Amino acid sequence: MQQFAELVNILGTSTKTNAKLEALQHYFAAAPGKDKVWVIAIFSGRRPKRIVNSTLLSQWCLEMVNLPPWLFDESYHTVGDLGETIALLLPENETLQNAEENSLSFYLEKFIALEKRDEQEKKDFVLDCWKRFTLVERFVFNKLITGGFRIGVSQKMMVNALARSVSVSPSVIAHRIGGLWNPASIDFDELLNEASSALDSSKPYPFYLSYAVEGEVEALGDIQEWQAEWKWDGIRGQIIKRNNELFVWSRGEELVTEKFPEYNAFRDLLPDGIALDGEIICMSADENGILKPLPFSVLQTRIGRKNVTKKQLTEAPVAFIAYDILEHDGKDCRGQSMTERRELLEEIVSGINHPFIQVSPVIDTAHWDELKKIRLTSRDNSSEGIMLKRKSSVYEVGRKRGDWWKWKIDALTIDAVMIYAQKGHGRRSNLYTDYTFAVKDGDKLVSFTKAYSGLTDKEFAEVDNFVKRNAMEKFGPVRTVKPELVFEIAFEGIAASNRHKSGVALRFPRISRWRKDKKPEEINTLEDLKQLLHQYNSVK
Repeated sequence: MQQFAELVNILGTSTKTNAKLEALQHYFAAAPGKDKVWVIAIFSGRRPKRIVNSTLLSQWCLEMVNLPPWLFDESYHTVGDLGETIALLLPENETLQNAEENSLSFYLEKFIALEKRDEQEKKDFVLDCWKRFTLVERFVFNKLITGGFRIGVSQKMMVNALARSVSVSPSVIAHRIGGLWNPASIDFDELLNEASSALDSSKPYPFYLSYAVEGEVEALGDIQEWQAEWKWDGIRGQIIKRNNELFVWSRGEELVTEKFPEYNAFRDLLPDGIALDGEIICMSADENGILKPLPFSVLQTRIGRKNVTKKQLTEAPVAFIAYDILEHDGKDCRGQSMTERRELLEEIVSGINHPFIQVSPVIDTAHWDELKKIRLTSRDNSSEGIMLKRKSSVYEVGRKRGDWWKWKIDALTIDAVMIYAQKGHGRRSNLYTDYTFAVKDGDKLVSFTKAYSGLTDKEFAEVDNFVKRNAMEKFGPVRTVKPELVFEIAFEGIAASNRHKSGVALRFPRISRWRKDKKPEEINTLEDLKQLLHQYNSVK
């Protein structure tokens, strides 16, 4: 745990990429094999399950330090992170642990063993660890035990550090650590072994991600060098068939085969040894019998559900829009050009002839000006904009600048007034940076969304100062403020919602700009929101 805590401390406090990369590389060179496997798991999203809830941890801390609850709450609201609050409140320890009990794997495997044990046994374990850990170790332990471990390191950085340590290319490493594997039962060499990786027939490929177009699109050069497609509004996914088994993976490396039973039909249609990249999206037939994409809000009714009902299958039928092929006949074809892969993809999908698996159509145009006009019709085509892919490009790993670009349409916007504020987390834990916004409904204000991004550090400091001077009521960490600050809220989509007072839910809301030029009485109304809802969904 000491080695890992030191690594986390460097990663959490350093602002330099090279320093983080060197810290990870040093860890992979020096740490025990079992610990390295767990670090790969943690930094690739395979965090251990929560075995103790936040309420119990808070209670146990209060008992140890004999602190009144109100003071604990104030400390928590000031620090902004429960794990860090507890680590700071408990007395510092300098007790050295034996080598086995100081390993990361020892504690994470202990978490697994305690998962179904009674509360007292969990409490004894946690309190014993708190008494023996240093401040930094205790903080990391708290983050791990609550299942809320997050730190500013991308999987790409972790893969690059690991690749340097074992002298294997990052693209190969990224592929080998994907798929289904258990950090508690696999060792380091086995995880990175080529033969071992080949045994997992479900293993997906790392996704190739795009950058947003900046500036004028003409800067990309000759339009004939680029393939233009719609940017579909669904879930990025891979459909894989190997050994006559079908697997469906989301971009978040979650195996979601069981969530989309519609895809079972593809098992008998797709050739063996194939991997397709595309969009999981809801579609239904229009009055002419042509399948059209449905809003993302329809797909959301299927997300997160363990069991899909017949009603959901009927109301939110899922299709797959394929736009790339990564494996064919059991061979990796990512190194072929986009043009070659596209020809192969079209040949395979046309041979399947199933309405719920389609190839993403190419937008054929000879001039950038013409494509600009087409892009403005994106919402009419149930799209977020346009994807631009260099025809000569290979399929890369992760986000690479140069060959794949997303050219999204402008976001929807609404002007609103801030009515509630709450302190942020991490480096913003001492500032009010989480806000709730409202629109007008006659003489009253109706809250409709929250947002916590989009302002500069200077602007956040200004708003924080306003909140502290103009707070009217206090509800735990939340402050009611005078409705005087107007902001433009941007969002990607809008849907009807029974769970919200306003009757609408926004997709990816964020602060677009601070409207210092507008007064509160000039903000948009609830009727404006509903009209936007109608317009947005009428083109779907």
